[in-house]
Parts: sequence; structure tokens; C-alpha cells
Amino acid sequence: MRVSRHYNLGRTQATLDFVDVDIVKDTPVFLSPKALTMLPSDFGDECVHLVQNFFHGVLEAIRAGRHTDAERLLKQLREPNETRLGLSKGKARGRALGSGSAHDVWQSLSRSEAVKTGLIEDLEDTVLMVEGVSVDIVSDMTTNIIREPLIRYTQQMCEQYEIPMMTGVDSGPLWNARDQKWYSNFTELPLAGSGKLILVPKVLVRTHLQYDAGEYFQHFLLTHMRDYELAVNSELVEIIKSGKGKRQRTRKRVTKKALVGKYGNGKAAIIAQTRKHPTALATYKALKRDEKHLPLTLDDISGLEGAPPVDWNVLLSNVREVPTGRTDAGRYEKAIEGILTALFYPNLTNPRVQHEIHAGRKRIDVTYTNMAVNGFFKWLAAHYSAAHVFVECKNYGKELGNPELDQLSGRFSPSRGKIGLLVCRTFEDKALFLKRCTDTAKDGRGYILALDDDDISNLVAARQNDRLFSEWTLLRTRFNTLID
Repeated sequence: MRVSRHYNLGRTQATLDFVDVDIVKDTPVFLSPKALTMLPSDFGDECVHLVQNFFHGVLEAIRAGRHTDAERLLKQLREPNETRLGLSKGKARGRALGSGSAHDVWQSLSRSEAVKTGLIEDLEDTVLMVEGVSVDIVSDMTTNIIREPLIRYTQQMCEQYEIPMMTGVDSGPLWNARDQKWYSNFTELPLAGSGKLILVPKVLVRTHLQYDAGEYFQHFLLTHMRDYELAVNSELVEIIKSGKGKRQRTRKRVTKKALVGKYGNGKAAIIAQTRKHPTALATYKALKRDEKHLPLTLDDISGLEGAPPVDWNVLLSNVREVPTGRTDAGRYEKAIEGILTALFYPNLTNPRVQHEIHAGRKRIDVTYTNMAVNGFFKWLAAHYSAAHVFVECKNYGKELGNPELDQLSGRFSPSRGKIGLLVCRTFEDKALFLKRCTDTAKDGRGYILALDDDDISNLVAARQNDRLFSEWTLLRTRFNTLID
């Protein structure tokens, strides 16, 4: 029983911004700290700051010998059952951080040479070099630390999709970065299945963390260790002969088996050898910084949830079947938001419906956060003010004109963004309206891409048939007409 079905949302995972978790059992994905750094928004910035602030506070306390302070901070890390994420079988129970395990994490950190010597700088480093810390523990620690912004996100989603919430729900521990203290309060949250529910944006979850101890040891650290043994011509060096007579050749080698036999493996060996070969860690981290830690695809998530793949024809029918006219404007807006959320994931995320600006004096039908790492929307963000992409939905039975263009361009600003989609049913004179969009752009009032039902159909076809759908040829071509 997933959230969408439990609350009769009439939506599938593709059209929801959050992970459509089972209300009782865990969904086998993790919240990735690295993914937070890829979210260019106030929400992402706040989460990154909270994680860095908490973890650096713990490390400073340990390095200063204030172990009581460090353990006190870690003791508040509890089982984050509220998200229903993780590897638990059956009822969600937060396998990673159970009773006493926060003490174990503190003990591992306090005894770790990697902490004392400064090899560990970030939370994900612990996966490489701290005994007993694995992907699920890092995910659970992250969830605890960013619980407060996740609660606000949950409340936003509940208001947006009309999910009922209970008042007076214990928030659980919340991290105050300013005072570097935990606190708690009573808040509003939905209750479902095994208890209170905190929703997590699907763009933040992964099936693995970016750092992997086995990968680092096998493909980076052992390589540096081998090169060192060869350079000093140690006892691990073997002479390999090939050919006969004058054609006989010799070469030296050091096997990984021999290295493991002499130095061992596991995190203790990783720490010891990383201190001897720090460039191995620097190389690994540099590679990971440049590596795209991409969100799961819609198909990935459907597979993990045991759900059927996205039915694009149904989403398109939801739009086309809405009668034209102001009476069904709200229904049309919901249908457009649903199909665009599915189409543009993971490039555009966190759709905020009826987003208020200017102290509530103006509203935007739908506001998306642009977090594209490739394709058309990434190109927009690199060359234009495109932190957000705004959508106005017009279910008119009449032709659109300058007033509709002016309404959308009036929502633009350098900080919010100056890119918008004006979506309507049809145009009597499409060429003329596109020229008006060009006039708006040339007057410096922002860039508006006008789309009708046929354009939405073309975007769906591109999404279905082109693996490089993030390029969005139709959108790029239409944008080029605004800037030529």
C-alpha cells in the first residue's frame, strides 16, 4: 500500500516529486549526501549546510578529546522509520541506527586513525575508512540531520496533494546549526501505516552511495601500493619471462594477491596504506567530484517499487480529455503539472503549485527547480538566468495574446529566473504568437516557450523514442528563435 493509493491521490510515481513509498515496508533506496550537493536551491543549500555543520562538529570534538560532547551529539541519531527507506524486510525499522548503534558509530569514529589524522573530512568518507559504517548508516545519519527541511518539504507536498496531516506530532530530533544543538517540537505530519510519515524527494535517493570502500581499495589504493613496491624493488616483485633465446623478455610485476597477503585488507588496511599513499585518496576523490552521481530513472524507481513502467499515453490522455474553458482550469493545471513533472524529471524538480511571490500579490501556476546536469535545461542554466522554470497553464477557449505573455514575464526576476513555459490548448495563429514571444525576449523581459496540446504530444513522443530525451530538440529549436 503506497502513499499514492493510501491517500487516493490519483497519481503514479512518475507524476509525484517524492518517493511513493510503501506506508509500512521499506523501499530499498538510500538518501545520498552527495545528491544534496547537486540540488541548486535553498532546500539543497540548507541540507548541505546542516550535514557539514553537524559532522564537522563531531569531528572537531573527537580531535579535541571532547569525547563526551561527540557522543552526546551522536546519541540523538535515531531510527528514521518515518521515511520508509532502507533495507529492512517487513515492517520499516531503520536497520542501520538502532538502539546502541549511535554509540558504536561514536566509538568507531573516536578510535579511528583516519579521524585523528584528518583523512576523514566529509560524512561519506566514513564509508571508506570507519569500521561498521556502511551505506545504510550514512543514509540514516543524513536523514536525521536534515529532518527539519524534510518535514517542511513533506508539509508542502501534503498541502499540494491534499494529504491530511495530524497536529501535535513529535518532530523527532532536529539539528540547530547555529547553536550546534539538537532540539525537538510538535509539528504537523501525516500518519500512515506504521506511524508518522516524512516524504523524501525522489531526486535525492540512490541505490548506492558515490563512495565505495571496495572500489577505492581494489582500483585505486592497490594500484598506488603496487607502483611503490615496483619502485623500491621490494620482495613482492616477481620477474616474469616470456619468449626464448634472443627474443626472451623480462618484466616485473606485483600482484594484488601479494599486496593483500602482506598488508591485509579491510578498513584498517585502507587507513594505514592511505596514510602512506595519500595521492590514492586524492585521485579517488577528484574522480568522484567529476563523476555524475545521477538520480535514478523513472524505470529504475518503478522496478524497485514493483510497479509498471510509465504509461505516457495515459498521462497524455489526462491532458487531452480536459474540456476547454475556465470551469476546468484547475483540472487542466493538475494534468499539465503531472505530465511535465514526469517528462522533465530529473532535470526539473520540486514542482510548487500556485507558488506565491511578492508577499502573495502574485502567483505562479507551477514553479520548478532546475537541477539539470545535462541537456537543454543544463545549457539554459549555464547561459541564462534559469534557477527556476515557471509554467503558466491557460485552458482558454480563446486566443492568447500579449496580456498572457506580460503576466508570465511579470513573474520573472534575475534571482528567480527568466525562463517560462506558457501552456495552452491550441492557437488560432501559432506563428503570430511565437513572434510575440520573440518580441518579449528582445525587449529583455524574459524567454517564454509557448506550447499547445500538439507540442505536449511531441514532447511525449520524444521522451518515449529518444534515449537522449534531455536534449529536448523541440524546446531548443523554439528557444533559438527567441535569441536569433
